[in-house]
Amino acid sequence: MRRLILGLTLVMVCGAVAAEQVAPAKTAATPGATAKPAAKQAAKKPAPKGPPARELFGAVPAPAPLASRSIGSYAKGCLAGGVALPINGPDWQVMRLSRNRNWGNPRLLDFLERFASDARALDGWPGLLVGDMSQPRGGPMLTGHTSHQIGLDVDIWLTPMPDHILTPQEREDMSAVSMLKDPFSVDPSVFTPMQMKLIKRAASYPQVARIFVHPAIKKALCQQASQLGKNTAWLGKVRPWWNHHYHFHVRLYCPPGAEGCENQKDVSGDDGCGQELANWYAMLKKATIEAAKPPIPGAKPWTGKPPLTMAQLPKECGTVLTAGGYSPEPPPGETPAAIKALATKDAGPPIPTLTADQLKALIGTPKDTASTAGTAGTAGTADTAGMPLPDRNPIR
Repeated sequence: MRRLILGLTLVMVCGAVAAEQVAPAKTAATPGATAKPAAKQAAKKPAPKGPPARELFGAVPAPAPLASRSIGSYAKGCLAGGVALPINGPDWQVMRLSRNRNWGNPRLLDFLERFASDARALDGWPGLLVGDMSQPRGGPMLTGHTSHQIGLDVDIWLTPMPDHILTPQEREDMSAVSMLKDPFSVDPSVFTPMQMKLIKRAASYPQVARIFVHPAIKKALCQQASQLGKNTAWLGKVRPWWNHHYHFHVRLYCPPGAEGCENQKDVSGDDGCGQELANWYAMLKKATIEAAKPPIPGAKPWTGKPPLTMAQLPKECGTVLTAGGYSPEPPPGETPAAIKALATKDAGPPIPTLTADQLKALIGTPKDTASTAGTAGTAGTADTAGMPLPDRNPIR
């Protein structure tokens, strides 16, 4: 806690530092011009000091008493005036309550209430089990996500809501159901037309920018989308991403005219069922092989990029963090929200692994094909030799 308190004293100083990196000016070479002596290279700036922003935002138990606003980008920002989704609704229940991540921009809550109602009335879905949205003031999280920082992202379980109101303990203990049979294909006994209709319904709303699913789910949707109707344009919004095998991640556009909120670049318009999916299966094959190898003694584990500091967030996030006279010191006997989040169970099971014989057969195939790695039939093949694993946070 002392570290968090110290960090808050640095917030105002860090917040004054510009969040955006300014690109060096580009100069075109002029033919015949006399070369000037090279200027001395500027000394490198020291690494920003202070605790990671995720420790500060993760400890805040309540929203900023400001007008609702999403600030920055999905993976580098914060949330002012966050609103909590009620933990029980007519067509939804919030899971993992101890994480305190059922906060969002009002735009996200409006979407969830409409989506939950439509999914039940129009598609027969029993109700939504809502996973992580954002923290009370958004910002980086200690566990689980790179994005979800500005109140416009939500994870929705692919497990139907039970027919009773879950107790708080049940919401901590219940596990989502994996949709996978193996690392490359869905289990048709659990990933049914009901789940496909649910994802299609989510993608149909104009305020939805993207939906992230496991590549095997994307493949199944590509193969069976025609069963859900002639219009398959919605497939373009559904993007493959690591580990989304028991839930799907919905991302909304910034509210129209919202100042300081940065949208992600629009999807291309392609359905993503061709070469893009083949490339994902090539990466998936390599990742599966690498994960099955025994650890190298003394090798450092993958840690990803260094955590964001306050200086790297939009400067308004310093104001959001300290709004209302917030202090990181919790009341006596109360555990900070960030510590509670660290103690919670994963929402779902890990990715299935291959048997020794399956792994041997996979390593023995030089290329990914529809018969070996399960790529889409229109995707062709993709050679994985020498392909590096992507630098990623697998849980987006």
